[in-house]
Parts: sequence; structure tokens; C-alpha cells
Amino acid sequence: MASSQPTVFVLFGATGDLAKRMVLPSFYQLHLEGLLPEKWVLIGNGRKDSSDDEFREHVRSGLDEFVENVAEDDWSTFSERIRFAGNGFTVDDPGKLPEVVAEVKKDIGDDAQLVHYIALPPSTFVDYTKALGAHDLADGARVVYEKPFGTSQKNFEELDKAVHEVVDEKQVYRIDHFLGKEATQNLHVARFANGMISGIWNAEHVAQVQIDVPETLDIDDRAEFYDATGAVLDMLVTHLFQVAAEVAMEPPASLKADDLQSARETVIGRFRPLDTAEVVLGQYDGYRDVEGVDENSKVDTFVAATLWVDTDRWRGVPFLLRTGKMLGVSEQRVSLVFRKPADSPLGELPEDGAVLSFDLSGDGSIDIAMTVKEPGPDFDLSVGHLALPLESVPDAEPLSPYARLILDVLGGDRSLFTRPDGLAHVWDVAAPLLGDPPEVKPYAPGSMGPAEADELAGPCGWLITGK
Repeated sequence: MASSQPTVFVLFGATGDLAKRMVLPSFYQLHLEGLLPEKWVLIGNGRKDSSDDEFREHVRSGLDEFVENVAEDDWSTFSERIRFAGNGFTVDDPGKLPEVVAEVKKDIGDDAQLVHYIALPPSTFVDYTKALGAHDLADGARVVYEKPFGTSQKNFEELDKAVHEVVDEKQVYRIDHFLGKEATQNLHVARFANGMISGIWNAEHVAQVQIDVPETLDIDDRAEFYDATGAVLDMLVTHLFQVAAEVAMEPPASLKADDLQSARETVIGRFRPLDTAEVVLGQYDGYRDVEGVDENSKVDTFVAATLWVDTDRWRGVPFLLRTGKMLGVSEQRVSLVFRKPADSPLGELPEDGAVLSFDLSGDGSIDIAMTVKEPGPDFDLSVGHLALPLESVPDAEPLSPYARLILDVLGGDRSLFTRPDGLAHVWDVAAPLLGDPPEVKPYAPGSMGPAEADELAGPCGWLITGK
């Protein structure tokens, strides 16, 4: 639950795509669920000098696009808490933000918790953080940074230093929405609350782990951002590495923030630097024709990589990571492929005959594949499937990942947010790939990426295949 303390939520980049698609709909969901403090105000910030009503119209249009059935009564009570502070926000010129924050605090209480959400590209983080300090808006505030928190090891170090010159680490919330997914959190519960699973969560029983996030989407209106980032920086060193840590961590002392973060960051410290011979990069045909993309761009829109975790629990088990744009299907799945019994009297068994997987998309589900006898007169083996949709669990009230993480920010819970020690090692792991990347291979839209990526998955193959 969020704190009952009055809250001023400042959204930088409030008229941008991320705010429209993710942040504002999630904040609205928290309003509908009654999970916001009794007294709260959301202040949008942007370069234009828009009025409160103009910004409200912008918010409403976004909700109509990304939220089903916005009821007028709900919108009315939500919109009356929305303000706008325009004319930008820099060290030299804070625009209208300090003035609007002061007005809002006068209305809801001088003790209001100040939360800043920087829904902007990482290149802006330093400037906005310095501006918060320059205009006395950082003291005691919580500051949320979107991913990626840095675009290289040097950039990460510079950013981390600049942030800590203005705010303490306990004030910092580096968001990675994959950690807010219901099914990602159920990795912990399935493992730590079920004896039939906890005992086999190791290299003795698991042959490989697949973390697979193919997307059918193109780069949409993110061409300029994507051509400066690519799949490696946008997905691999952020979402996929963090999910790999969730799978590979040792049991934390508790699920409190410090213990959970420590377990996650400790295992990231045991990730082996990537071997570029075990990485395949790709770029979909037609990418260079997109407006805003360099006609000679070598940016990767696909990456598949083998990650090794040098702990006693996981040594020798490949973690296979894959993601890309314009692929044949869209899924988000973590799968543990179990070893075949060495002494089975049943002869040859299917390579994918025993799999525990977590569907991270939507409300999530937990799925089991297991080898069974095919019903009939013959003794033929087949693979059966069981699925547990998490939304079907009694009393389920799932929140979107962003809503869950915003709720945690409001409540001061940092357990699902990243820490700088783990992020620092992420760059060590990615350094060989970033320093000397393999050749980017072309692939056809609608395929599952370059054929070379199929070899990484071994005899089992990728569990997610195209249409």
C-alpha cells in the first residue's frame, strides 16, 4: 500500500510517448484501485507553456487510447488532481515548476512527499538532476529514473556520480518494469514456497534457462532513440540481465528491499563477461529505410546471447537470452528446461519434455510441460502442457508493472529497483560485446531472427518458434 502521506508527483516528459503509454495509465489504475494517498496531485512538466486544462485534455486522449472504458465519474475525480508546469526545467531556468509545487503544497500540506519521475531519455538525467538540486526540489524527494541508467560504462559512472552529488542512494529509484511484472515476482514464490520446485532449482536438474522476449513490433516512433541504442542497450543489459539475476540469485535472507537487492546484485557480480562467439546480432530488412535512421546504420535490432553464471548453483548451465524487433511472434517468457533422467527405461525422451516456464506478458501465467504417455493402445510418448493463469488465482487483483512500481515508490519500497553496484557489473559483463561486437546479420521481418541464433540453443532449440 502507498503511504498515507500527501504526495506531489512531478512527471518530467509528461507529454511524451512513455508517459502517455505507460506512466499516466498506470497512475490512473492506482487511482481506480484506491491505492493513492488521500491527498495527491500530479504535476506534468514540459517545454510548452500549456494550461492545466490543455494538459488534462492531453492526458484524457492518452487514457482513451490505452485504457479501456474510461468512466466520466472516475475521470472527473482524477483530472481535478492534475496540474501542469510549463516553460521547461533547467539549472538556469526552472520554468513554472517551483511556483506550481509551492501552490500545491499550500493546498495539500507542506509535509507532502515529493516524487520526481524522469520519463525522458537517459541523456537528460544529469541535467534534470542538477536542476532539482539547484532549485531546492531534491531535499527529501524520491527520484525515479527510467532505463537505461547510462548507455555505456563511462556514461553510467558519470551519471551515478552526478546523481549522488544531489541525492542520497536511498532517494533513488531506477525503474526496470520487467521487475514489476506479476510473473517475475512469482519466480520467487514458486521457488521459495514450493518444495517440489526449490529442490530442483540448480545445475544438477536444469539443462538450460531461456529468457526469450521476441517482439512483432517495429521501432514505431522511437527511430532516433533506437538508432542510438539498439537491442543490446535497450533490452539485453537492462531487462534480460535483471530477469536472469532473478532466476539465478541465491535465496535472500528475506524479501525486504536490502536483502532482495543484495541477492540480485551479488549474483550479477558472478555473471561471466559475454563471449562474442556466443552472441548473434541482427538487423531486420527495411530498418534503414525508417525515417530518422541512418542509411548506413549498423545498429542491432536483434540479439541472442549465451550468459554463464559462475556460482555453484548454476555453473555449466547456459542462460540463453534473446530479443528483437519485427519477429514472428510477441512473447515474454522465462523457461527452465530440465535434464532428461540418465537412467530412464523409456528409451529416447523429448529434448523439451520437462519445462517450467513463466509467461511474463499481460497478467502472467506459470506453465509446465512434461513427458506423458500418449493416450491410446500403443506406448508412445508425447509432451503435455499445464497452465496456471495468474489472473485466475482467487482474489487476484493484478496491477500493471508500472502501476506496481509506482505504488512501491509512493510507499518507499526499493526492493524491485536496481542498485548501482549491480548496474556497474552489468557493464563489465557487456564490455566485450560493446567493445568488439560481432557482425550484424540481416533477417527478414516476420522470421525469428538470423539463422545463426538457432545454434545457440543446442539440441532443445528455442522453445518459442515463429508462426
